[in-house]
Amino acid sequence: MSTQNPVFIPGPTNIPDEIRKACDIPTLDHRSPAFARIFKPAIAGVRRVLGMDQGEVIVIPSTGTGGWEAAVTNTLSPGDTVLTARFGMFSHRWIDLCQRHGLNVQVIETEWGMGAPVAEIAAALSADTAHSIKAVLVTHNETATGVRSDIAGVRAGLDAAAHPAMLFVDGVSSIGSMPFDMAGWGVDIAVAGSQKGFMLPAGLAILGVSPKALNAMENATLPRTFFDFRDMLKSYATGGYPYTPPVGLIAGLAKAIELLEEEGLEHVYARHHRLAEATRRAVGAWGMTPCAATPELYSDTVTAVVVPQGCNGTDLVQLAASKYGVAFGVGLGEVAGKVFRIGHLGMLSDVMLLSGLATAEMCMADLDWNVQLGSGVAAAQEYLRNSADVALAQAA
Repeated sequence: MSTQNPVFIPGPTNIPDEIRKACDIPTLDHRSPAFARIFKPAIAGVRRVLGMDQGEVIVIPSTGTGGWEAAVTNTLSPGDTVLTARFGMFSHRWIDLCQRHGLNVQVIETEWGMGAPVAEIAAALSADTAHSIKAVLVTHNETATGVRSDIAGVRAGLDAAAHPAMLFVDGVSSIGSMPFDMAGWGVDIAVAGSQKGFMLPAGLAILGVSPKALNAMENATLPRTFFDFRDMLKSYATGGYPYTPPVGLIAGLAKAIELLEEEGLEHVYARHHRLAEATRRAVGAWGMTPCAATPELYSDTVTAVVVPQGCNGTDLVQLAASKYGVAFGVGLGEVAGKVFRIGHLGMLSDVMLLSGLATAEMCMADLDWNVQLGSGVAAAQEYLRNSADVALAQAA
């Protein structure tokens, strides 16, 4: 019965029954008014979650990686320069994608565990007096290291330099779980995925696109067909798609928006912060630390736990899966084996989180790590008990 256990990976996340049922619908003509009645509320809801005040929402049958590709191919041309930093596996993969598309990628190498280097990005923009940089790419929440970056700070650097580059943000593991202010931060393209904060199965790339980015696509010459925003927007005008969409997932997206707004986005964000802080209290009680270098960088959706010297985080993840039927995340790239990751986003409660922390402790004991059984769980319990009344009052 291990399929009844919650997962503790940073996506795909646990799926609420209401969303699973919403996705389970009979075959529906995707060119009919019935589909438009599902699709339009989903698009309007995404606008609210992203904090958009203008521009377009585009939902593509894909994943976050497809969203990255769509952002790049619709707005840039071969040889264009983009500025970004490499500070984790997902920022690295976006760099790789850009390089494969023939872009000139200006990379600021940054220690893993740090966030996007705001000062260095600002300096590079100020130095680019010819305005050769066409876009700045930032991963808001680096899932490999559990690090949140300062998007408002990056925007401030663009504005201070009076630089016209577009700002693209990977919010795949933050949007719907952590505050995101597309309008306030001046984001030109925000990329999300269905399988994280929206609590759906994987299969939708969800993008917010500003008017500036929409204008850029008119002169962009990178090839695109399936991901072409122009085709999408032309079909949107009649309430449909240029190809067959995953109707069930879009119905689930509409339900996900409904659930998020029933809870209230501010309460959703507060719940994620509580669960993240409880996890960090447990990590401290184990005598370990998050991979994120400083508290202001801590993610509220995933904690990468640095394991003790001589231990291997992958061993814990494999043992949890094989012995207890519970999924944690392995370390990726430069932190492979050095960390294991606890995802605490999407459909997750205090009680569910405590079960994951208890399982991690059992695995540590099984592996003869120097950890006292119950220490992390007790620390998390103490925090959750003392913050529960506040959380319930806010949600009332």
